[in-house]
Amino acid sequence: MTALRPETAEIQQADAPVDRQGPGLVALHESIATLLASRGQWRQAYQHLRSALDLVHADQVEEPHVPEQLRREVELLRREHAEAREQSLRDSLTDSYNRRYLDQRLMDLLTEHGACRHGLAIALIDLDWFKQVNDTFGHLLGDRVLQRVVELLQQGLPEGAFCARYGGEEFVLVLPRVDAATAVEIAEAARERVERHPWQEVAPGLRVTVSAGLAYEPAADEAPERPPVGAEQQLLRADSLLYTAKQSGRNAVAYRADGRVRLAGAASGRRAIDETRVLGYY
Repeated sequence: MTALRPETAEIQQADAPVDRQGPGLVALHESIATLLASRGQWRQAYQHLRSALDLVHADQVEEPHVPEQLRREVELLRREHAEAREQSLRDSLTDSYNRRYLDQRLMDLLTEHGACRHGLAIALIDLDWFKQVNDTFGHLLGDRVLQRVVELLQQGLPEGAFCARYGGEEFVLVLPRVDAATAVEIAEAARERVERHPWQEVAPGLRVTVSAGLAYEPAADEAPERPPVGAEQQLLRADSLLYTAKQSGRNAVAYRADGRVRLAGAASGRRAIDETRVLGYY
């Protein structure tokens, strides 16, 4: 987080409150108090709340000019707060969203999706043979591969969709407000981008592919007889389909349609899939 400038610290000192009055300053003091409290600076936040309270009870005929310096400090604190929150939700290596954001957002989407026109798709994606990449080319290059794969997965995502790191070399694409066919197209296009990327330019002999399990949850009005699905169950379904994609030969997207498990795109002509491996479906 960006360090506060000396003048910022002066504003925060309990023994040196902003000694100005007027209705226009009440909101500024309250804003500063909220931002300071979010950073755990309770004493300084309390001082600004006291200043706001004093202003509310002050008998002022006209509102004084709000100092430009105070406006700048409020804006600085707001930016720092927003940046800190964003960073807390990002994976430090790949800059995709992290598991914390995934869990929070997925829960919200599964609660909301019934009111949407379309349902919600979740693609659990795993890099194929990634341990061999690390063993052959080293972990530093392995990190570069993960970063590049995330960039490829995020290309062309529809509005509202996002990529999150699930753990290790596993990632999740969350696709709200799409129908089942569109979700398959998006997941298959992401898989194909990874396969066709010129990995030889990163390191001679390097080849990277991914496998994916795509779980789709229709909107409530599309399947009113189905009970609500939680985030954990949705991820388990995607994980089961990912296992099927791996068992089919990897570098594939597995999904379910018309009561059967299928493979998308070029992998669709492979051998029959053992559906007994896929659990948790109606």
